Parts: sequence; C-alpha cells; structure tokens
Amino acid sequence: MERESDIVKSIKDYLEWKKYLFIRNNSGAMKTERGGFIRFGSVGSPDFVVFLQGGKAIGLEVKTDKGVLSEGQKIWQAKAKELKMKYEVVRSLDELQKIGL
Repeated sequence: MERESDIVKSIKDYLEWKKYLFIRNNSGAMKTERGGFIRFGSVGSPDFVVFLQGGKAIGLEVKTDKGVLSEGQKIWQAKAKELKMKYEVVRSLDELQKIGL
C-alpha cells in the first residue's frame, strides 16, 4: 500500500509541473524543548488548497486507500461546502486527474 506522504509528494510535484497556484497546508503540533506545544495550521484543513480561475479554489485532502477523515476534517469539509468551495478527498494522482486538475 502506498504511503500518504508518497501520494502527497506526487500530487505536489504534479501541481508544480502543471503550474497551478497552490498552498501545501500542513497542520498539527510540535513539542517544544520545554514540553509545550506549537500548533500550526487550522484543525481539519485540507492538505492542499489549489486556486482556480475566477477566484475559486478547491481543497484537496489526501488519504490512502484505507484512510478516513478525522472529525476536524469532516467539519472543515462541511464548512467548505457551505461556502460553495469544492473539496475532494483524493487517494492517488489518478484520482486527482479524474476530477479535472
């Protein structure tokens, strides 16, 4: 089974090759030397936000074949859809191309 990090890399490379304007969005937390945490990104936000013609954007959440959305990701997905923003869960570069990117 392909690792999620490998799928993310192939999608990032593809988006760069196609010259899309996009953000590779990392979210999570990192422990500091003092035992605290530094949080980054918005909880549940997608792995990529790709900007499209006409001021539109699409959120891309990358998952493996068996990967499922976390609760935070489900909330983010629902809010994106409320705003009429396209949001897709992609499991491979082929799936990305099938949605028209």
